Amino acid sequence: MKLKDWLDGLEYELAGGSLDAEVREVSYDSRKAKAGDVFVCMAGSRVDSHRFIPQVLKAGVRVIAAERDIEEEMAASGLSEEERGAVTVLRVKDGRRALALLSAARFGYPARKLVLIGVTGTKGKTTTTHMIREILEAAGKKTGLIGTTGIVIGEETTPTQNTTPESYELHQAFAKMVEAGCEYAVMEVSSQSVKMRRVDGIYFDFGLFTNITPDHIGPDEHKDFAEYLACKTRLLSSCRQGLVNRGDSHFEEIVKNATCKLYTYEVLKETDTGRMSGEHPDFCASHIAYVSAPKFVGTEFYVNGMVNMKVRLGIPGYFNVENALAAIGMAGLLGVDVLSAAAGVMERIRVNGRMEIVYKSPRMTVLVDYAHNAVSMESLLATLRQYSPKRLVCVFGCGGNRSKDRRYSMGESGGRMADLCILTADNSRYEKVEDILEDIRKSVEKAHGAYMLIPDRREAIAYSIRNAEEGDMIAVIGKGHEDYQEVNGVRTHFLDREVIEETIEALRKEGKPC
Repeated sequence: MKLKDWLDGLEYELAGGSLDAEVREVSYDSRKAKAGDVFVCMAGSRVDSHRFIPQVLKAGVRVIAAERDIEEEMAASGLSEEERGAVTVLRVKDGRRALALLSAARFGYPARKLVLIGVTGTKGKTTTTHMIREILEAAGKKTGLIGTTGIVIGEETTPTQNTTPESYELHQAFAKMVEAGCEYAVMEVSSQSVKMRRVDGIYFDFGLFTNITPDHIGPDEHKDFAEYLACKTRLLSSCRQGLVNRGDSHFEEIVKNATCKLYTYEVLKETDTGRMSGEHPDFCASHIAYVSAPKFVGTEFYVNGMVNMKVRLGIPGYFNVENALAAIGMAGLLGVDVLSAAAGVMERIRVNGRMEIVYKSPRMTVLVDYAHNAVSMESLLATLRQYSPKRLVCVFGCGGNRSKDRRYSMGESGGRMADLCILTADNSRYEKVEDILEDIRKSVEKAHGAYMLIPDRREAIAYSIRNAEEGDMIAVIGKGHEDYQEVNGVRTHFLDREVIEETIEALRKEGKPC
């Protein structure tokens, strides 16, 4: 291809060379750059990749997109004046936006060949995207998925470091989906991906906004809630049709600058039934019943509005009713053939690490959840109380090298809401587990909660199960789908679900009740 064929929508100034330069690839990692690449420079908060220009020129790169003048770096490359004159330089305002647009062009704009559904919000993105994908697949629509649990195409799952991958990897995934015959793609759209311009140039067919609460605010994230909200709501000006949770306290702010055709959904409380029809959401859920049977823990509820149906949901919790309603609402917007598959999917749906019931017996229920902050933890524990357990036992820790406020608030929440907290390791990173647990312990004690300290996470999970009382509900939280523990920069395999299953199997072999 010629460079000029890749510049659709990109604002640039040609600072040297020719737009007829031959190009084959886009790169932004200097260690992988090679001849035929367009190397995109970005000035980040920690690394300015402009300083690697001499290195990539020596590797054979002859097309560079840069945010500033690079004469000094060009001169340091060792290339002759004539060779430097043959280098094509595009001056761009924002390297990250340039990377997104060039990556889309390099893969032939694959997102345009899919029905693209973007889901954003503070909570519920992962569960809702999985629900939507399961509904589409049940309706015979081959669907790819991108989110916290990885990139899913058919039976293959590829792990990702970010909820929304870097723009190059994102368009590469779309291209693989198209090649695999996918008609639809469902993806989580994180606020960081908007801020870091990973989704620039992408226009979604449908956008879904679950909710928003203060989160991801701090160094290397968002400077304040206003910025966080602004990044989240940008989805609603980058899609054709939008579906928004009308019950969110920030609803008016969320839809304020929306340019798409808007639909709403809401889980109605009993006091909401007398609303005027003009204020009614397009999709509403009501009459929620919490069901705990020998082989089923979940909810039943009714959906009314643009869709009318009874739903039996195989994942516990009020907030999962919201997620399910959002998915059903999206199915309603997608069409009758998709909607007809929704009811059957909801009863059997399971989402890895999200209110995932790993074991259920008359003696105990053991589940895994990704709740790793106080807001998610309180919502989880309040939900589990609805099932009237004899004891609510919570096994958790906190990640190291993160704000200490998170561990203090989680300790306080656990102390107030659980009957027993078993404090244990999470991803300690470069902190000592004992120091993290001591911080949590103080908050649990402050809330007058009962607790135990078992630093080894495997031992803590096993203890909770081996010492369960009849009717206990045990929540192992914080890591969810994660299949590793990170200590001093090293990740080793660890999956909560596997440890639970191994413990149950050991009890069976020992002939002990489980």
